[in-house]
Amino acid sequence: MSTALLPGAPDLGAAGGSGGPGPGRSAGRALLRSVVGAVATMALVLGIVVLLWVAALRVFDVSTYVGKGPGEVWTILFGEDDSAELRGEIAVLLRETLVDAGIGFVAGMVSAVLLAVAVVRYRTLESAVMPVALILQTVPLIALAPLLILLVGRGYAIVAMMSTIVVLFPALVNIVLGLRSVTPQMRDLVLVYGGSPTTVMRKVGFPSALPAFFASVRIAIPGAMTGALLAEWLATGKGIGYAVVSAASRSQNGRTWALVVVVTLTALLLYLVAQLVEAVVLSRFGDAAGRS
Repeated sequence: MSTALLPGAPDLGAAGGSGGPGPGRSAGRALLRSVVGAVATMALVLGIVVLLWVAALRVFDVSTYVGKGPGEVWTILFGEDDSAELRGEIAVLLRETLVDAGIGFVAGMVSAVLLAVAVVRYRTLESAVMPVALILQTVPLIALAPLLILLVGRGYAIVAMMSTIVVLFPALVNIVLGLRSVTPQMRDLVLVYGGSPTTVMRKVGFPSALPAFFASVRIAIPGAMTGALLAEWLATGKGIGYAVVSAASRSQNGRTWALVVVVTLTALLLYLVAQLVEAVVLSRFGDAAGRS
C-alpha cells in the first residue's frame, strides 16, 4: 500500500526526491549565507571604522605629527626602509598578546560555563555567585591590579585573572539565560523517560544554550584582548599592551598607531572567525539550537 494513501503520512517522493532540496543542501545554503553575511558585515565595519578615523582626524584638526591616517599607517608598515624590521617586531609582540588573550579567554569561558551550570543546577548558589561576579565587573582593573599582582605575581596567572574578570560576568549571564531556556514540558519529558537532571542539562540544556554561548564567545574575544593588553601594561611588561605605552611615552607616534591598528584588526579577525564557527555549529544542530 502506498504511504500516500495513509492519512497524515508524508509524501516521501516529494521530500527526498529530485523535486526539492534535501536537508543537507538546505543546511549548506544556510551556512553559505551565514558566511557571506559575516564577511560582508565585517567589511562594512572596517569601512565605517576607516571613515570615522579619517573624519575624526580632520574634524578635530589633529596634528600630522600626532595623528596618523590609514595611508600613513600603511606606509609605516609596508612602505619604509625599516618596515620589515617593524613588522617582525610587531609579529613577536602580537604572538605574546595572542597567547595572553587565549589564556584569558579559555579561563574566562570555562569559569563562566562551570559557574552557569552550578547556578542553574543549584539555584541557591545564584545569590552567592552573581554578586561576586558583578563586583569584579564593576571595580576598575587598574584598582584591582596591584592587589592581584601581590597575590599571584607577574606571570601568566595575572593575565588569566585579569582577562577572566573582563570576560566572566557577561558570559555568565548569557549562558545562564541560555541554560534556563529549557521549557518545563521538555524537562518533565526527559525525567519521565528515566533521565536525571544532569541528562536534562546535557541533552536539552546545552543545545538550547548554544546561541547564548556563541554570543558570549563573541563578547569574550574583545574582552580577553582588552584584559591581556591591560595585564601586559600593568603587570607583565610584555606584548603589544606594554609596547603601545612604551612607544607613546617616547613620542614614537607612528609605531604607536601601527601597533594599535594591528591589534584592532586582529581582534576583528578573531571576531569574524567566531562568527564563522558559530554558523557552522548552529547549522549542524539546525532547529534544535536555541530551542527546547
